[in-house]
Amino acid sequence: MSIRTGKLTVFFEEPFWVGIFERVENGKLSVSKVTFGTEPKDYEIWEFVLKEYDRLQFSPSVEVTAKELTKNPKKLQREIHKQMLDRGVGTKSQQALKLQQEQRKQQRKSKSREDKLAEEKKMFDLKRKKKKEKHRGH
Repeated sequence: MSIRTGKLTVFFEEPFWVGIFERVENGKLSVSKVTFGTEPKDYEIWEFVLKEYDRLQFSPSVEVTAKELTKNPKKLQREIHKQMLDRGVGTKSQQALKLQQEQRKQQRKSKSREDKLAEEKKMFDLKRKKKKEKHRGH
């Protein structure tokens, strides 16, 4: 049986409001970061979750330890209140975001390298074609 939990943390990160979606599935945490821009209203966040959650690109999974499932409701409410006061992202989430950032960086580098090689080949072929045309004219 797979256990899934999710959490959304919205905070102000100069100059924008940012949302961090954390998803834990089978003891693995993956994270997605969303920039909202202006301070989102509760209904805007809810609408975003309903419409855009499926399109979020989550980071690769990071191992996390399992947490207890049942808690006293008052204790749970105190923890939620404490989390509301905390502005920021947990270290596991930061690691997952960093991993995602590194992967995107590698993808950009490889795409850039491919584009550069394709451009160089195109220029080389163009030079060779001009050279052939020049020699045909003589």
